[in-house]
Amino acid sequence: MDNEELFMKRAIALATLAKKNGNEPFGAVLVKDSQIVKEANNQIHTHTDPTNHAELGLIRDFCRESGVTDLSDYTLYTSCEPCCMCSGAMVWSRLGKMRYSVSHSELAEIAGSNIMIGSEEVFSKSPNFPDVMSGLCKEEGIELLTSYKWA
Repeated sequence: MDNEELFMKRAIALATLAKKNGNEPFGAVLVKDSQIVKEANNQIHTHTDPTNHAELGLIRDFCRESGVTDLSDYTLYTSCEPCCMCSGAMVWSRLGKMRYSVSHSELAEIAGSNIMIGSEEVFSKSPNFPDVMSGLCKEEGIELLTSYKWA
């Protein structure tokens, strides 16, 4: 198993933890030089904050705690393709790489439609955007998302 797969499995484990804590099942891991520097999971219900998605919470907390606002040397692994809000945070923080498991369109098939703007659309209209790889550990990601009772 390579590092990319290990980091994605950790993001999916964090998404499972989010689900167990009564939140939607999304998790994210931030990596630099093959080391995890920050982890987060969706906490919109825990913190009564609809913006506390795994990716946005991770970026916000890491930047505040570290004093780093340029993430061009970092890779973010996320259990699902980020929404437009989280993708925007990746653009503003100049994230270097982003890896995800389940695509936005696959999530829509499982959970129903929401804001139908995926990260690729946000990135295509942005001056700074990460290198993207999709489909890492897709089976595990889909299994988790289909096990959640979506409202």
